Amino acid sequence: MATVNRLHALDAVRATALLLGIVLHACMSFLPAMRDIGFPVVDDSSSEALNALFLWIHMFRMPLFFLMAGFFARLMVQRRGVPAFARDRGLRILRPLVLGWMAIVPLTGGILYAVARQEHKPLFHPNIPPGSALEFPLAHLWFLYLLLLVYLGFMALRWCCLRLLAMSGRMLATLRAVDTCVYVLVAFPLGVFVLAAPLALALYHYEWWWASIGIPTPDYSLLPNQPALIGYGLAFTMGWLMQRQPGLMLTQARLWLVYLALGIALTAECVAIAGTAMAAVIADPTQRMIYALCYCAASWCWIFAMTGAAVRFLPRENPRVRYLADASYWMYLVHLPIVFAVQALVMHWPLHWSLKFALVLGLALALPLLSYQYMVRHTWLGAMLNGRRRHESEPALSAQ
Repeated sequence: MATVNRLHALDAVRATALLLGIVLHACMSFLPAMRDIGFPVVDDSSSEALNALFLWIHMFRMPLFFLMAGFFARLMVQRRGVPAFARDRGLRILRPLVLGWMAIVPLTGGILYAVARQEHKPLFHPNIPPGSALEFPLAHLWFLYLLLLVYLGFMALRWCCLRLLAMSGRMLATLRAVDTCVYVLVAFPLGVFVLAAPLALALYHYEWWWASIGIPTPDYSLLPNQPALIGYGLAFTMGWLMQRQPGLMLTQARLWLVYLALGIALTAECVAIAGTAMAAVIADPTQRMIYALCYCAASWCWIFAMTGAAVRFLPRENPRVRYLADASYWMYLVHLPIVFAVQALVMHWPLHWSLKFALVLGLALALPLLSYQYMVRHTWLGAMLNGRRRHESEPALSAQ
């Protein structure tokens, strides 16, 4: 039962990553840089404080989600096998991606188009790097597309590695060595710098990197950028390997304060180097490398601090937390047109940004939650997104 409760804690972490995405998007119209990049929904009352919140959430949110995705993916493969896993992902990842792209993305684009017309602004074009191949508007559903690519790539790589190890006769020795490396990376806080190195190098060499954004959002193309593939692929792989050692969750629970303190220190160093402006760039090569390493290491610190705190402070299943975990997927899928519509409604109101931000965020959370309860939870949509209803003692396998 203790393991079951820890799984519910991690499912709550996955839900937190999705819900923080709603907070992130609710900030956007209040960020000073949005006017400079030509975004149509720009509030008259901007906020430097929300710059800092935006930076912090962006630092760890999606890597945390992909770590949880890797953890629960291995759990499902071990329990149900690869064919059942593939069918489940097709139902709960591919189908929502297709349906969402057909319904939610056009609605979101239509709202932005209408606001641009009303404000007499040119049509908004995302900051797409020159020469991008296979351009395609994925909007906020990019994470589902990338997750499918990661599933395919990882499962193919896993199949090849297992076959090669089986032929070499070194299967057990290699897996023990991998487990030892993963344990060291998690149990010793300085391991975050080792985990940070691959992505830090990718960001350092990525020409169109905005420092406070971290991993460039791959929402504009069917061919994800290199930092996104490295960062999210590594997070997924780490989650998969951590699931081999359930005891690591208890290690994280013991060290969560250490990771929290280190994460705060590294985040402060990032702010000292580049500030909090969303579109900040770093020209000096040395400062750019230091920032990239600190940023990526801070990301891992926040990930381990949050997962450790969840295991530490959610010792047993909480019905309210479990309900939000179930609802979070739907809420994230449908929130963006609501966010942009409410932001457009209040953008010229003569009120302080804090009041308008609270209204935007409140409606962006409340309306999807109400629609989940009365239109989704007990329908075919609920079955598609959350799977079959579970018995109270059965751990959630729903992390997307």
